[in-house]
Amino acid sequence: MTSSSDRSPAVDVLPTRTYEIRTYGCQMNVHDSERLAGLLEDAGYVRAPQGSDGDADVVVFNTCAVRENADNKLYGNLGHLAPKKASRPGMQIAVGGCLAQKDRDTIVKRAPWVDVVFGTHNIGKLPVLLERARVQEEAQVEIAESLEAFPSTLPTRRESAYAAWVSISVGCNNTCTFCIVPALRGKEKDRRPGDILAEIEALVAEGVSEITLLGQNVNAYGSDIGDREAFSKLLRACGTIDGLERVRFTSPHPRDFTDDVIAAMAETPNVMPQLHMPLQSGSDPVLKAMRRSYRQERFLGIIEKVRAAIPHAAISTDIIVGFPGETEEDFQQTLHVVREARFAQAFTFQYSKRPGTPAAEMDGQIPKQVVQERYERLVALQEEISWEENKKQVGRTLELMVAEGEGRKDDTTHRLSGRAPDNRLVHFTRPDQEVRPGDVVTVEITYAAPHHLLAEGPVLDVRRTRAGDAWEKRTAEKAARPAGVLLGLPKVGVPEPLPAVGGCAVD
Repeated sequence: MTSSSDRSPAVDVLPTRTYEIRTYGCQMNVHDSERLAGLLEDAGYVRAPQGSDGDADVVVFNTCAVRENADNKLYGNLGHLAPKKASRPGMQIAVGGCLAQKDRDTIVKRAPWVDVVFGTHNIGKLPVLLERARVQEEAQVEIAESLEAFPSTLPTRRESAYAAWVSISVGCNNTCTFCIVPALRGKEKDRRPGDILAEIEALVAEGVSEITLLGQNVNAYGSDIGDREAFSKLLRACGTIDGLERVRFTSPHPRDFTDDVIAAMAETPNVMPQLHMPLQSGSDPVLKAMRRSYRQERFLGIIEKVRAAIPHAAISTDIIVGFPGETEEDFQQTLHVVREARFAQAFTFQYSKRPGTPAAEMDGQIPKQVVQERYERLVALQEEISWEENKKQVGRTLELMVAEGEGRKDDTTHRLSGRAPDNRLVHFTRPDQEVRPGDVVTVEITYAAPHHLLAEGPVLDVRRTRAGDAWEKRTAEKAARPAGVLLGLPKVGVPEPLPAVGGCAVD
């Protein structure tokens, strides 16, 4: 018989609360969402099943303010959730990111059912703000004006077991007239190189074999710490990390792209032959109006130097069509640069007003139909070039890092997908032996389409990797306990083993 003294005291067990994060915008936002997920899981929340569509206990919007209709999209989504929240006592809605930093109190005025509004500088406060809103039963709006702590010190729930983002800076010192990011993210603030390398070493010890260095203006790294060659030194330092197979970075700015960076890319074996170099416009007058501190000749000179040092480099870009004042001659200059640079891929955008930017108030706003027609001509030219550049890959033997979820038709075609060193997407024949995301296969390219390559023959070699082991471990643990992967804080020295949990997904 058990005495009363042997019994454990009664404990109120609270039901596990679920969360869903909806991410909009750039890679910085995607990485911030990984941190938000880590914070929530650290606070005891569990990720809602995929496709829950607002049925989670907490729904977080990580917003972008770049597009003209960004606020309409947000308030439309918030309106969709209003009846769900009314019918579910205890459900909470939080809005963060660039639009929250810009609109602040306006959000709860227009959508009074929102519980928390937080800015780009204080994402670490989300769990506290949610709890405060629950206890006080009123909306919490907290917008920090400057960075409180570098966000890489926050717990992170990575979306991939084998690849990871690593922020090297936040903010931007440029004043491009079409961009509102500097006003919302603040001036550039760089991390110490030792902290960055310690985080990368910790990630590699957990099985990561590919990292992407992130910054609003990634190659301006060092301006905050007074070293103009800091970025090239960082790339070379990444080359000394054992087990780190692939290093990428985004997004650089032509103004800061110096010869020492090109040399570091060419001479560091694990820095991949890939470069994303935003053009925005090929016209010197338009570039001046955009307040971009380079001109066509400088841009094409960088491309020429990169190609000379790294002949197989795949170069991609961003282009805006229809910037205020753009003439047909200006647009022809953009087409000229596209023909000369022969980008592997271009992310093309029709100019739209960004509220709060100088360009929104400029004279010479281009009629929609003119912008659309120019845009279609640009896309047609780039499609042709992308296809021609991809055809040059046919017959090449490439090493692919096997990817997860990148081949939407893989199940029906009985293929797998992977990324080449230059980041081209390749669909390949499924080999007889097991291949896991993060493993490396060798294939021969047999066919090219404008946006992908095929390797229809047998796989020439399969190399099982520690990254594949990490994916397999995470998948097994996810099946046993579907609570997500919580990595905690990177530590100097030998990191702790990967925690016993798994997970995946984003916009």
